Amino acid sequence: MDQAAGSGSTQDARSAPVCYRHPDRETGVRCTRCDRPICPECMVSASVGFQCPECVRGASGTGHGPGASRPRTIAGGSVTADPRLLTKILIGINLAVFLVQLSVGDRFSHRFELIGQAYTPYLDGVQGVAEGQYYRLLTSMFLHSGYLHIAFNMLSLWWVGGPLEAAFGRARYLALYFVSGLAGSALAYLLAPPNTAMLGASGAIFGLFGATAVLMRRLNYDMRPVIALLVVNLIFTFNPSMDISWEAHIGGLVAGVVTGYAMVHAPREKRSLVQYGTCAVVLALVVALVLVRTAQLS
Repeated sequence: MDQAAGSGSTQDARSAPVCYRHPDRETGVRCTRCDRPICPECMVSASVGFQCPECVRGASGTGHGPGASRPRTIAGGSVTADPRLLTKILIGINLAVFLVQLSVGDRFSHRFELIGQAYTPYLDGVQGVAEGQYYRLLTSMFLHSGYLHIAFNMLSLWWVGGPLEAAFGRARYLALYFVSGLAGSALAYLLAPPNTAMLGASGAIFGLFGATAVLMRRLNYDMRPVIALLVVNLIFTFNPSMDISWEAHIGGLVAGVVTGYAMVHAPREKRSLVQYGTCAVVLALVVALVLVRTAQLS
């Protein structure tokens, strides 16, 4: 994407307008009050369409009075001073766990990676999910197999997760991340050979990809960039030489699309109920898949 060198004249020459607060971001959405173009990070949900932060502050005075309307994101979340805080925290946790992996060695990874059934008694206490270590469905989301693995996942999390957190709000973004990650783990547990060890944040990140596609469709953005990104990632996913868990990627992607659709299309009067209800339904399906697979392996 080209960088904006000026203000008015450069913007007029573009095929698409740019956000007036972030000149490096093209957008097809405008504030319903001042008609200035705004990106997802600047969108505040209004009774009709979206408004920019300045118009919201102007309409509610200081924004702190008892009658002031509270700014909301497109999905109904609270607008925060740092819209990427949770993304930074998630990246920090992944990097911290990776440093522990490097310092402790394989013994640490073997205890927390996703394994259906223990495939060798090389380490005391190591069992699989089928033996009752269900925590592996969650902990495997924060482990990585090497420098390239974690670098690619964390760059993807920053590029895709930051804008989604700004558009959804913190609580909804966090729910999307963990629902997608657990769905990826559950499908991998169900379909992969039980003695296969799997790890990585890719399931959750593919969920963010799916939700991004839904959000861009909702805002009438050009879908070609996100479709191209998904196609490239799916080509790598199904390349046998890459040794990638396609089950985790597809599980996360499907959960992200379903949850993301609920986040951006839920009716205003029942928004929270529909959004978190959808998360609960997806998690219930995750539990069902895990129980079915555990019964098979038992």
